[in-house]
Amino acid sequence: MTRKRIIEVVVIVLAFAVAVFAATRILERVVAPAAPAAGSAPAAATTPAVPHVVATVFYGTEDGQGLASVKREVPLEQSPRAQGRQILDAELDTPPAPYLPVIPKGTMLRAFYITDRGDAFVDLSPEIATAHPGGSTNELLTVYAIVNAVTANLSSVQRVQILIDGKQADTLAGHVDLRRPFERDTSLVRETK
Repeated sequence: MTRKRIIEVVVIVLAFAVAVFAATRILERVVAPAAPAAGSAPAAATTPAVPHVVATVFYGTEDGQGLASVKREVPLEQSPRAQGRQILDAELDTPPAPYLPVIPKGTMLRAFYITDRGDAFVDLSPEIATAHPGGSTNELLTVYAIVNAVTANLSSVQRVQILIDGKQADTLAGHVDLRRPFERDTSLVRETK
């Protein structure tokens, strides 16, 4: 090959490379979204709204002698077990004024299970007992706030067994026997304004 021929081939290859680069840059500008104008706000990311349901939870009445049923919105879940967790998280949350908490602060839901027989197991952190103020009325309010919240909102649950730190416990603070499952009992629920 002559020197002249080599230079022609190199020039053709370089011209082809420049043409490919130019075509790529043009396509990037045509296909890529336009940048927002200076000073304009970026488009907000749209997040789909999470569907909610209204659940009934139970907090202490103003005088601390009964339970008040309170409607709270909780995220809608696909399974009764997941829905139960959402309901119990709302139950463990700080109540709105003027209601009082009947579950000790710091208590967390460790696990929630439902059997085929319609029994639910609510496993709570140790604070449910170690931080409990005691007294038979307080214990009853704590137990039935949990039991009633689960049974009022999950039609598949008939009875609720409360566990502490993954184990069966005798009582919360010496008064209410936790060794058996509980059925719904609304005798402590008071009408509120």
